Amino acid sequence: MPEVARILIIEDNADLAFGLRTNLEVQGYEVELAHDGLAGLQVAQHIAVDLIVLDLRFPSLGGIDLLKEFRKTNKQTPVLVLTAKGNEVDKVMGLRLGADDYMTKPFGLMEFLARVEALLRRVSIAAGDHGQNHRFGNVEIETDSRRVTRDGTDVELTPKEYGLLLALVERGGAVASRIELMREIWGHSSAVVSRTVDTHIAELRRKLEVDPAKPRYIVTVRKTGYRLDS
Repeated sequence: MPEVARILIIEDNADLAFGLRTNLEVQGYEVELAHDGLAGLQVAQHIAVDLIVLDLRFPSLGGIDLLKEFRKTNKQTPVLVLTAKGNEVDKVMGLRLGADDYMTKPFGLMEFLARVEALLRRVSIAAGDHGQNHRFGNVEIETDSRRVTRDGTDVELTPKEYGLLLALVERGGAVASRIELMREIWGHSSAVVSRTVDTHIAELRRKLEVDPAKPRYIVTVRKTGYRLDS
């Protein structure tokens, strides 16, 4: 992460966009604003940003289509999507298309700032990863290049998915609780209750397991969390 991170907010609610921008700037971030999907995509493709905050519902180019188009050429920049309350389809679709985290409106400012900080911090740590490669089953992780392959074929992971996978690998088979993963990867306190970890684990299994419904490596530890059985 550069000394001053630049964040792009793509949000058509002018009051919400202004509020988020103001509070992010108070925290020391540079902020770019776009009020519709088409303008947001143009900014995202032509200006280097460190994080995108993306509403998924626009009257023109929708957030889902924007995210799909953006991920064709940029796999690394983290995206935090904003979804309407109860719209589970948007959340799942956004994550599958490469979003790194989501928040449901309305949300608290402190949690929003914590998620932004955690996303930027995780990308910064991942970008500086150096060390030995890891392997389990037919999956190999090259930490220097952040490359993950399955049967020799590249697997595209979002920064959050990559960070979650490394957190499990580096524990050497020990159990990682959901609270630990939320704090380590997302920067949330133990008081925050979220299905975010479970959703990302499901995506990792879909991409890395032979049978995601019966995972061999990314194992659930009942009522606790997850571990990697290598």
